[in-house]
Amino acid sequence: MIELRKVTKKFGIKEAISSLSFTVKEGEIIGFVGPNGAGKTTTMRLITGLLKPTSGSVRLFDLEPIENRLIVLPRLGYLPENNPLPLDMTVKEYLKYISTVKKEPSLEKIINELNIDDVYEKKIEQLSRGYRQRVGLAAALCGKPDVLLLDEPTSGLDPIEQDVIKDLIKKLAKKRSVIFSTHILSEIEDVATRVLIINHGTLLFDGLKPKGKGSVDTLFKKLIKKS
Repeated sequence: MIELRKVTKKFGIKEAISSLSFTVKEGEIIGFVGPNGAGKTTTMRLITGLLKPTSGSVRLFDLEPIENRLIVLPRLGYLPENNPLPLDMTVKEYLKYISTVKKEPSLEKIINELNIDDVYEKKIEQLSRGYRQRVGLAAALCGKPDVLLLDEPTSGLDPIEQDVIKDLIKKLAKKRSVIFSTHILSEIEDVATRVLIINHGTLLFDGLKPKGKGSVDTLFKKLIKKS
């Protein structure tokens, strides 16, 4: 469903991504981890077609995402880092607009699935960060995407809201492939089926989630120290 082949992305003389290659198959939950500035957000923007590779190729559903945006985008749901939302709109106004643009016939089902019906009439500026993340997820789910890209979906949330979002990710992944980035390595243990570890734009690890409590943390620290 997703394939990156020897992708490099430069911003001026700075190389943000270096010869990055991996694939994502249907039904996988990929935990994408790395230190700040490792290249996680750049990679997601390359997958969505918001950025163009300096070299190498990105394919979604066997299509190049920039040249085939009208075909690719309806099948892709994206929750960007910091989740930019129109704060002056109500949840209802925003999601009605998104559902119209994406031609989503089952908005009510998504609202119930994400448990945001109790804030549906409120302005987004009135919501907690956790509810804002749920609204962003609802927008990403409109159009029944086959792939979800979630950039730091639990960042800044309290432990209870983190658990809510983790449970939602596991539920959502039953019908689609998910890539989510995080700094909280225990989330990888709880949610992911496969792990990608990146640093300085280079892939350090691509494999099944290690077994055992704390195993992801141990692997991550070992690889980062060596890189």
